[in-house]
Amino acid sequence: MKNYITLAITFLSIAMYAQDAGSIVGKLTDKDANDEPLPFANVIIKGTSTGTTSDFDGLYAIENLVAGDYVIEVSFVGYETIEVPATVIADKVTTVNIPMGASAAALDEVVITTSIRRESQVALLLEQKKATTIKESIGSEQLAKLGVSDAAAATTKISGISKTDGTGDVFVRGLGDRYLYTTLNGLPIPSDDIERKNIDLGLFTTRLIESIDVSKTTSARLSADQASGNIDISSKSLSGSKLLSIGVSGGTNTNVISNGVFGNFKVSPNNDNVTAGFYSKDLGTREALTNESWNPNTISAPINRSVSISAGTKIGEKLKVLATIGQSSKFDYREGVFREFRGNFIDDSIPDAITWKKTVATSGLLNGKFRANDNHSFEFTTLLINKVEDQVFEGGRAGTATIFEETNEGEAFQFIRDQNVKNTLTSITQLIGKNKFTERNTLDWGIGYNYLSADEPNRIRNEVNFNFAEDPDLVQLGRNGGFQQRKSIQKIEDIEYNGRINDEFYIVEGDNSFKIDFGGTYRNKERNFGSQFFGIEETVLNAVNPTSIDHISEIFTEQNIANGLLKVNTLPADRYRGNLESIGGYFEATGVTGKFTVQGGLRYQDDQIDVTYDVGNIPGRLGEVNKSYRRVYPSVNLKYAASNKFNVRFANSYTTTLPEFKEIAPFEYVSQVGQVTRGNTSVEASLNANYDLKFEYFPSSGQLLSITGFYKDIEDPINKVQDRGASGAFSYFNTSDNARIYGIEIEGRVKLIDGSESETANVDLNVNASRMWHKQDLREIYDAEGNFVNTFRYKGITEVGLQGASDWIVNTSISYDTNTEKPLVATIAGNYASDRIFALGNATIRDSGDINYNDAIIENGFVMLDLTVTKELSEKLTVGFVGKNLFNPEIKRTQLVRNPNSGIETNETVLSYSRGSQLGLNLKYTF
Repeated sequence: MKNYITLAITFLSIAMYAQDAGSIVGKLTDKDANDEPLPFANVIIKGTSTGTTSDFDGLYAIENLVAGDYVIEVSFVGYETIEVPATVIADKVTTVNIPMGASAAALDEVVITTSIRRESQVALLLEQKKATTIKESIGSEQLAKLGVSDAAAATTKISGISKTDGTGDVFVRGLGDRYLYTTLNGLPIPSDDIERKNIDLGLFTTRLIESIDVSKTTSARLSADQASGNIDISSKSLSGSKLLSIGVSGGTNTNVISNGVFGNFKVSPNNDNVTAGFYSKDLGTREALTNESWNPNTISAPINRSVSISAGTKIGEKLKVLATIGQSSKFDYREGVFREFRGNFIDDSIPDAITWKKTVATSGLLNGKFRANDNHSFEFTTLLINKVEDQVFEGGRAGTATIFEETNEGEAFQFIRDQNVKNTLTSITQLIGKNKFTERNTLDWGIGYNYLSADEPNRIRNEVNFNFAEDPDLVQLGRNGGFQQRKSIQKIEDIEYNGRINDEFYIVEGDNSFKIDFGGTYRNKERNFGSQFFGIEETVLNAVNPTSIDHISEIFTEQNIANGLLKVNTLPADRYRGNLESIGGYFEATGVTGKFTVQGGLRYQDDQIDVTYDVGNIPGRLGEVNKSYRRVYPSVNLKYAASNKFNVRFANSYTTTLPEFKEIAPFEYVSQVGQVTRGNTSVEASLNANYDLKFEYFPSSGQLLSITGFYKDIEDPINKVQDRGASGAFSYFNTSDNARIYGIEIEGRVKLIDGSESETANVDLNVNASRMWHKQDLREIYDAEGNFVNTFRYKGITEVGLQGASDWIVNTSISYDTNTEKPLVATIAGNYASDRIFALGNATIRDSGDINYNDAIIENGFVMLDLTVTKELSEKLTVGFVGKNLFNPEIKRTQLVRNPNSGIETNETVLSYSRGSQLGLNLKYTF
């Protein structure tokens, strides 16, 4: 009712200024969706260019029409066009309400075949245009054109966003994982990796996604634990009344089919315990020392493949159900270089670092939507993702690798093999409701339960010496410590309860409106972590020797242990338990007057982080860390709609960046190449001030031109740093008092050729680019008495860039659509992110940082190019080709190293490899 009152007031005002003109107004509804409003339909006067688009409430209005007879033309791209006659009378408002159903019918029923959802690019642009906050979105329609397979790749198609290849972290405006907040349908979701705050977005295939929103500014209703933005994934729901589709794909990686890898692809012994994509084993890790092989296996025909099925139906008049399940297998092979320097001296050098990786991901989604009536609706979503990643790493097979202090110089070389399986099970269950109690009052709420199990049930590691100068055939077990031959287990279990509630109340309705929102959020996450090493070592050097590096397993027998040649070492388990409780409450007011929209809010958030630990690398093992942050976070969003096509926006907010469990808990994690990462109990939360100014121009439906300027001031930023000490471990520190980031983003989504009217091909161009400048001062720390304690400065450097920030990020794509009954669509998409700091440098000796230091490690920029082609062969069958990473650039990290003798710095490669190009075909059949 309020919508019709609003329309009446609007057009009474229009009548005062246009005495000889009339208007046509109305509402589009969808009978197949329980008479839900149908937004984003095109409504035009036939034979003219005069028209509009229905809004979120399904309302449309065509103003200032000369009195007379017209035909209203209602259309969607790819759907049946409907024509309805209407008569305009001077000084009158003609109302034409159009109910729509699932099949064409008589004109008096005015039917459109299907409804439109948020996967449409046009719909998302209209949503962006009307939004108060600054956000950008991409829907499944556009993702299909770009050949994007998952949410991680999808985000990189949005301006100012890039993804690291090595870690998979997503960076928004140069700020990485710890500064980002990820949600599913507005509720937080767990991380699947001890090393990350946010879940691996690559787990979310586009089959599960309706759209992805990136809010680069915040409001009071969003969690304050963010600085770069909030990525919200909208899960898929049923569109229409029924669905049944099957999809299959097959392909390969060019690295895998070359270099003799295809017929000899290595997997760990753990692969024998994977059945139908799920890992299961009864044998304990201790028993596996002598009862399970230490040698890798091989498999043939490592072909990338996937299969999926989606089915949905409408039950009665009020319930829609969608279920989708799928599984994919992917194979990767990487060969390159790894080196590690400490204090400008080489520690480890592996010229032939090789990785084989097999990943099987299984996902299932069940969604149910119940619309009780026009005022009350409920949605249930449960999502299950199971990923098994089997990985084999080998370094030094060529007989030229050296590991620090393992053997004397010139005596021998080293070989390392690390085999691991990572089994991740993520379960997300949500219930969301929307209840409209009165015309002015609507309650929006959601509750969720998350469960995560992320295990490494049997990691196998061997470090041996071989290729001796005096005895080339000798293979010798590593000499340093009792755990160079080991099997280990690591378990993570996260259990989380969360919820949100928002009450929207309109005090004044109409063109000049005023509303208030108030509500709260809750999150309680508990993590249980455990890790334990079981090692085998010789009782005396050369007590037993493998015959070759490919037959290490032959010596690890119960007989050799019983005979006293070998002994078993067991480290006490490392454990930590973390609990995060976040309680937020907020008040937000939004006013619209004329062309101005003003939104201001205050959020109070109480964050409590408690970590208890029992780890071997801390004296006494036991410890506890408690961190409490209670703050008020203000935010303001301003919007000036200069015209129907042009918006100016300004936003200012204050947020925080909480340290993660893994950044606090002092547990040490050892990578395949031996790099150590550990938490720091002293790290503290950052406080962020954010400013944005954006200009948006919408030339026509589906097109956008925008430019944004932004500035961020971060107090106590957290950075990853190579710490001092013998291990050269990486850890997390508040390295600076203040970091500053400012930059410019531009975006264009334009139609180079619009064939919709001339029935010719369409050519679309999407371009976005960002240029950023970023600096942070490096701290020198003094105690209360003024004594010098610590420094993050080295070789005279007092300021550096921010970890993870690229100066330049460019994303572009061009799409060609034949615009025929059975279209062919081809898209070329490119991405470039310039150099970024992987880890900050640091002095290795506090008082002589000018000469004793580790310089920053830089991840070099590179260009990615993808090609996607789809062809509709029939109404039900579509075939596609996907080529990803066609340039196959070298991925490289470099570090400046100072020669101790000459004092000359050279840029040394510390990591390099290529990913290979992925080529594949896919088929989709919809019944």
